[in-house]
Amino acid sequence: MKVECKISADYKEPYAVLYINKMTETIAEIISMLEKENVNSLPLTATKDKKLYFIKPEDISLVRAEGRDIVCYDRHKNRYLLDKPLYELENILDINFVRISKSAIVNINQINHVEASFNGTMELVMKNGITDYISRGFRKSFKERLGLE
Repeated sequence: MKVECKISADYKEPYAVLYINKMTETIAEIISMLEKENVNSLPLTATKDKKLYFIKPEDISLVRAEGRDIVCYDRHKNRYLLDKPLYELENILDINFVRISKSAIVNINQINHVEASFNGTMELVMKNGITDYISRGFRKSFKERLGLE
């Protein structure tokens, strides 16, 4: 594999582009290591049982609107209330998160599998067992984000 690295004080933050013909386990591990360099992975504040918790983004599995509440589920299926709207969380959360519908954002590292469902939607099953649907409007961007299209 050919590798090129440019170092300059002009670059405000690291940025990497990979040109590959297929995803391999090694390349996926390298991408994961590079993404961990992200400085925007500060913990989010969330409440549960009238207590305040600090949750690391990498521990979040799913963020979604449930009624009037914005909630997040961690890898152990714990449910927390957040005080920020989804659009703001989408900007705060790092590159490992992708929007799957108007009401949900998922951590791609926490996805167990995806399967086709009725009326053009796709069912998403997280590693913690929680399910949600990728709506038709977000299916294309979801697949592009994972390099499937």
